[in-house]
Amino acid sequence: MASALERLRRSSAVDLTGLGLVALVLFWLAVNFVKAPAEFINVGLIGLTNGAIYGIVALGYTIVYGILQLINFAHGDVFALSGLVASTVIVSVLGLDADASVPVIVGGMLLTLVVIMTMFSFVNATIERVAYKPLRHAPRLAPLITAIGVSFIVQNVGLAIYGVNFRSVPAFIPPTNVFEIGGVSYTWDKLAALMVVVPLLGLLTWFVRQTRQGKAMRAVSQDREASAMMGIDVNRTISITFAIAGSLAGAAGIVFLLQFNMRYDTGFELGLIAFTAAVLGGIGNLPGAVLGAILIGLIQAFNEGLTWFAPGSDWTRTIVFGILILILVFRPEGLLGERTPEGA
Repeated sequence: MASALERLRRSSAVDLTGLGLVALVLFWLAVNFVKAPAEFINVGLIGLTNGAIYGIVALGYTIVYGILQLINFAHGDVFALSGLVASTVIVSVLGLDADASVPVIVGGMLLTLVVIMTMFSFVNATIERVAYKPLRHAPRLAPLITAIGVSFIVQNVGLAIYGVNFRSVPAFIPPTNVFEIGGVSYTWDKLAALMVVVPLLGLLTWFVRQTRQGKAMRAVSQDREASAMMGIDVNRTISITFAIAGSLAGAAGIVFLLQFNMRYDTGFELGLIAFTAAVLGGIGNLPGAVLGAILIGLIQAFNEGLTWFAPGSDWTRTIVFGILILILVFRPEGLLGERTPEGA
């Protein structure tokens, strides 16, 4: 009885500490909103757009972890390589530039999206077949180390092909305002990112919840052996999962390229941010990954864009990974409360 009471006291102390930190952050946000509401909303819209991009990458982490309980550290590097290849397709193969007509630009970008998503679904499925499948029954440490090794291999492939310089594409979508109300504005280039991201997120959710293959993925994530006994091809299901994750990485690479510059190591940091978002929302949970990504995008934007006691961009990495540590301490199952088999 005494030990149970002691555990209860410790648990209450941890919960109170976590609530105190949340209250402090909310107070800081409220003060910034009161001081400059238009600026606060503008920064929040930027964070929403960035968070949506993080969400596509985070979904790739979370669907793979949901089935294999494997953190695929190479996923962020596949994302970066897809963006670099997309820059070659857009600039060198299709020859698109900002002066082209709207139908040509739209058609070229849709063609690039299809090509890159298809190419990197194959790349990711190949990585799974070569690097992860032989270790399916090995101790957990072996595939984890392999994932780190594959990450460095993919990163160095990008370095060997594209060098250390950043790659970019012309500004096809002008940063003109979609709307401007009372100092709050939103530009077409940011809206275009959401117009790609939101349908992809909805399509993936529908696929996993409604289709036969999606139900097979959910069954394999719960119990591989039972799924095999029920006639589900587990190896095929895992390969399809990696292919979907690769196509998501390709789509995210294109959307990110349209907003920012990219180089071979862009995916390392962004991949860790997306992984943090997946853990924050509840890794293995699709809505949780999106929720966590949007929250991380907002936190990053508020940290770098607000003026009252904002730490600034130099502290972004510290804050993001500090959040990862705090989530693992205070709520390891994530915000949506889905406990994985390992209790992560």
